[in-house]
Amino acid sequence: MSLFDAAAAARRNAYAPYSGFQVGAALRTGSGRVFSGCNVENVAYPEGTCAEAGAIAAMALAGEREIAEIWVIADSDLPVSPCGGCRQKLAEFSSPGTIIVMAGLEGEKARTTMAELLPGSFSTDHMTRATPGGGV
Repeated sequence: MSLFDAAAAARRNAYAPYSGFQVGAALRTGSGRVFSGCNVENVAYPEGTCAEAGAIAAMALAGEREIAEIWVIADSDLPVSPCGGCRQKLAEFSSPGTIIVMAGLEGEKARTTMAELLPGSFSTDHMTRATPGGGV
């Protein structure tokens, strides 16, 4: 199954009763495994989860730690880019060259890399001077 097909299948299971905006995501790991996620809304809006976060959680649960490529799909005329929080979540498991594809129901709309999507991301490099307990 292609990442487009996996993301589209995940989108169909999205729980979006408040916005009606269903999103699906599918990622492929460095080992070639595919994991999917969908957005899950909550009546207390900030408590929902994004499709990308669901796919990352499924990947982590399976013991995988490397995203090679991810597709995000929604029914929109414009490419639907991962939100700021998801960009940081993706960066945690990606390299600067990891491919992020934004798709509509008919197929790919835009393609970028992790470095282009989140320049200057916060990473473990920022924590090299940190010590357990919060001291420096």
